[in-house]
Amino acid sequence: MNSRIKKFFSYYKPYLGLFYTDMLCALIVSLITLVIPLCVRFITKNLLETNSAEALNHIYMMGGVMLALIALHTACHAFIDYKGHVMGALMERDMRNELFEHYQKLSFKFYDEHRTGQLMTRISSDSFDLAELYHHGPEDIVIASLNFLGAFIILMLINVKLAIIALLFLPIMGIYGFYFSKKMHLAMRASKDRIGDINTQVEDTLSGIRVVKSFTNEEEEKKKFAYENNRFLESRKNGYKSEAYFYEGLITFTQLMTVTVVIFGAVSIVKGTLYLADLLTFLLYIVILIEPIQRLGNFTRLYQEGITGFNRFMEILEVEPDIQDAIDAVKLTDVQGNIQFKNVSFKYKEGYDHVLKNITLNIKVGEYVALVGPSGAGKTTLCSLIPRFYEVSEGEILIDGKSIGGLNLRSLRKNIGLVQQDVYLFAGTVIDNIRYGDLDASNEEIIEAAKKANAHDFIMALPHGYDTDIGQRGVKLSGGQKQRISVARVFLKNPPIIIFDEATSSLDNESEKSVQDSLEKLIKDRTTLVIAHRLSTIRNAQRILVLTDNGIEEQGTHEELISSNGAYANLYHMQLRIQDTDSK
Repeated sequence: MNSRIKKFFSYYKPYLGLFYTDMLCALIVSLITLVIPLCVRFITKNLLETNSAEALNHIYMMGGVMLALIALHTACHAFIDYKGHVMGALMERDMRNELFEHYQKLSFKFYDEHRTGQLMTRISSDSFDLAELYHHGPEDIVIASLNFLGAFIILMLINVKLAIIALLFLPIMGIYGFYFSKKMHLAMRASKDRIGDINTQVEDTLSGIRVVKSFTNEEEEKKKFAYENNRFLESRKNGYKSEAYFYEGLITFTQLMTVTVVIFGAVSIVKGTLYLADLLTFLLYIVILIEPIQRLGNFTRLYQEGITGFNRFMEILEVEPDIQDAIDAVKLTDVQGNIQFKNVSFKYKEGYDHVLKNITLNIKVGEYVALVGPSGAGKTTLCSLIPRFYEVSEGEILIDGKSIGGLNLRSLRKNIGLVQQDVYLFAGTVIDNIRYGDLDASNEEIIEAAKKANAHDFIMALPHGYDTDIGQRGVKLSGGQKQRISVARVFLKNPPIIIFDEATSSLDNESEKSVQDSLEKLIKDRTTLVIAHRLSTIRNAQRILVLTDNGIEEQGTHEELISSNGAYANLYHMQLRIQDTDSK
């Protein structure tokens, strides 16, 4: 908890100058608020009760003083409102940057277990609530504390009995406020979780909108959204109920305090123990005394919203990346491309079954190796272990004789190119998506990469060529076009190790041939690992590995495996029969 407190206040550090100026302005605002009723008392008690010829001049002079104080009050309050909010926004920006950077460090395992909508909420609405707390929190505390303390002292100086009567209400108000502030906190936490669920549902539905429409399931998606929306509504209802009890209760107590002071003050005037001017001043300070209580209410709301957001923020920030550089990690340079698996086992979670068990494999420099086998045998998992997207449970993987666990992650992944079946293209232009392979590449290098990937001709046929906007996830392109752009991206990266994860399995024959041609160019003189769905595409592989639940069951060339009449031969002949049936 102490570390979280330190972390909370650490975000003020870059803006201490602005913060101290903001607090100085808050101090001035508070002092002026306390001084103005004294000016009113001076006029009502010392001037109006005398017939001095100079009384009028003193009244004008005091009026001028009060106008000057109001002008200063306005200027300081404007600074607090503007610069204070800017300070909060700057801190919000820093926190968002830090959280986004942390998101980049977390492994696939983290994203397997967390929903995108919840993660979006933590970086958006949670940080906004924190900005409000960072700005208004200290300001409310300073102004409320000074106003309360100053008003209390002045009230005691004016009339001790009335001051004590007024202050008897405060312990009751404090207990009442504390009770309902706890309820507000619980309701606020539930509300944050529910808005995260809404974001998750929206992200899920909109990402799959084409599937939704193709199955005409719009009504089902509406029901799912309405369910999450109603859950959020119920959480907000609980929050608003707690807020209503909190604020209305405090307002009722302050009104009772005012009425009590007026009654007892009037009695004191009748008895001759209190001046009318003192009662007027007393009531002005009761208003000032009430204002800190209202600020306390505002601070409580901001605190509950902000600290709930901060705790959710820290929950993610405190997640240690399960895959990170070792302290003595070295950069991977001058890569040849030899890959070794030594007794590698892997399971996604403790208590789960092994996906891979005791895999031993040696892929030579420049070798073209294909992985085949039934779904769920661990082909994609095996390939994901090489760039350390997941950490091996047992054993080790080596590149050029160096254990990948001791390599700098960035240098490791820089030397591995990945072409996946499910291509992800970013919203933007064609050229931006290809440049993702090498952010420093020139336009000429990008065009050359596109030509090697057999993508240049179709790109030039687009409305704006390389500057054509391809939409979210490349929705304006066909599957084959998206795949060729992803291949061009890897050409531009120019890595010594290539991994193809069923890169052509979802394409039509024409697109498959075009992509296959580009892949054949790409694998030249590189260590290549291909996960194959269509066995006809890997007949030229130097070695084919048949991966099953028992590990690597068979390996050899296409001809060797066919002649051995084992698992690979069965898979191959089965696909031939299916193709023959389809052609008929």
